[in-house]
Amino acid sequence: MSKPVSLPPAPADSAPSPATMWEIARRPRWIGALILSLTIAASFAALGQWQLSRSLEGGEITEQQSETIVQLDSVASAQEPLASATTGQSVRFEAELISDDYVVLSDRRNTGGMGYWVVGHGVEPSGASIAIALGWASSMDAAASAIAELEASPATLTFTGRLLPTESPQQSDFEMGSRSALAVSELINIWQDVPAGTYGGYVVSFEAPAGLDAIDSPPPSTEVSLNLLNVFYAVEWVVFAGFAVFLWYRLVRDVWEEDREEREPDAAVD
Repeated sequence: MSKPVSLPPAPADSAPSPATMWEIARRPRWIGALILSLTIAASFAALGQWQLSRSLEGGEITEQQSETIVQLDSVASAQEPLASATTGQSVRFEAELISDDYVVLSDRRNTGGMGYWVVGHGVEPSGASIAIALGWASSMDAAASAIAELEASPATLTFTGRLLPTESPQQSDFEMGSRSALAVSELINIWQDVPAGTYGGYVVSFEAPAGLDAIDSPPPSTEVSLNLLNVFYAVEWVVFAGFAVFLWYRLVRDVWEEDREEREPDAAVD
């Protein structure tokens, strides 16, 4: 009889190979984490785009818009703050100049050098008050003479000029007995009566009355400038967006490395 042939023992079941990073990344837990990371990254990217749009600063209105003359009450209202989009807008309105309410502002620059502004208190037919920079004088005497002529013939006039925001009263030098800022908040306390509220800005008249020079009032600047601080913030948001996705990748890789070390303690992780 032939000897029975002995078969080699069957090898024991080998340990399963560690999962790849791709297999771990496809697990429901990490797919959900990826969706969350992409959502956060998209939010950060949107914030970065918004911040970048704010880094471009320019005029709110174009020169063509600002030079188109519109009615004052169509772009501004009494007792309401002046909108930035209306700064520099050319306006037309009717107003009566109130006697004894004229104010002279010193240290005002014009094409002729430093001098004085004559500011009148205009009251519209509705009763709303508006400060009007009527003209520029080279001396206080010339300003006083022009005011005397204006008070001698009070009338309701049609004015055309540029609408500008009120200035800060802190610019005025009260201790020296002078006033240099056209601050509406100050004028309210100087004028005799404000029957129906006051506009939040003032108008520089394009035409000056007799004895005064027209005030130089150029159109608002429409040049676009770059705000570097906002650009820096925009870059920060982009970095945060990238970090959200990188964090997901790093967490998945950590799980893969731990799984590989448990199954292959001596394996070198790439």
